[in-house]
Amino acid sequence: MRDQAETLLEWYDRHARVMPWRVSPEDRKAGIRPDPYHVWISEIMLQQTTVAAVKNYFIKFTTIWPRVEDLATAEDADVMAAWAGLGYYARARNLLKCARAVVAEHDGTFPADHDALLKLPGIGPYTAAAVSTIAFDLPETVLDGNVERVMARRHNVETPLPTAKTELMALAEAVTPKNRPGDYAQAVMDLGATICTPHNPACGICPWRDGCEGRLAGIAAELPRKLPKKAKPTRFGIAYVAQRDDGSWLLETRPEKGLLGGMLGWPGSDWNDDPTPNPPFAADWQELDGEARHTFTHFHLRLKVMVSAAQETIRPEAGTFIPKDAFRPSDLPTVMRKVFDLAAATFRHN
Repeated sequence: MRDQAETLLEWYDRHARVMPWRVSPEDRKAGIRPDPYHVWISEIMLQQTTVAAVKNYFIKFTTIWPRVEDLATAEDADVMAAWAGLGYYARARNLLKCARAVVAEHDGTFPADHDALLKLPGIGPYTAAAVSTIAFDLPETVLDGNVERVMARRHNVETPLPTAKTELMALAEAVTPKNRPGDYAQAVMDLGATICTPHNPACGICPWRDGCEGRLAGIAAELPRKLPKKAKPTRFGIAYVAQRDDGSWLLETRPEKGLLGGMLGWPGSDWNDDPTPNPPFAADWQELDGEARHTFTHFHLRLKVMVSAAQETIRPEAGTFIPKDAFRPSDLPTVMRKVFDLAAATFRHN
């Protein structure tokens, strides 16, 4: 098993991907250690999100809040706005909670201990393992989608996911080395991302090709197998977009719990099979021809968009008028920005 790890590390030393949060193999060998704060932020952002999508967000966050102490003292609304567009917004709320816990409970230093990391808000087994091994070089095993795919193919595991997770973790643990475990964790993830890809794996240039049982069986590209996914239901809703004569927009901060929690959004109805209209004030609301469509993890959403000139008197719970100069569409989550894109043209033409 050690030979497998050494072979992969030799490949990684030559082909490691360059990422803004990563310390290169050469720098690590020279004694430069990864910043646990950077490792943690990147791992939270990378959950169910691609590297390409995360890079600019990571740079923005670490420029605005270069230390965990800076993030811990940030305004919630500022962090949620900076996160807008990255999706899975509970991660942003947990990011703040975790930063504040690190400052309050660990004097601003991430603990170099897997069990202690697990006790922090928003850090589960995967993130704890990733921070432990990448930031502190502890021999923990990281199992993401890339590693699952590599292990399933290398050992010809035909048990479908998610049933196979325990088996794949055991296989991954067996090959995790005590020497350079942080580099090894990144190496096996890089292997899955660049060589052992979901479609058309480049087996001919893979450093582990000789011992790959899936390749020898001729079914590597078919692995890992997965149980059929349930069809996503479609939910419907209504969004109300209103602008006053001075250009200010009526917006609400969504409840912290639930989808898009803590994010800015347009007042609206619940999202279900038959939403009940819930306008923020009585007016001659006009329905736009188009609708805003978005797909979440568990369902598709179709929002009817209603527009009106805003009245001065609204229900207190209906929202707050944001001045035109202070409103940035980029602060909105993606589905709410889609609503704005539809409605903005109407107001420009009025």
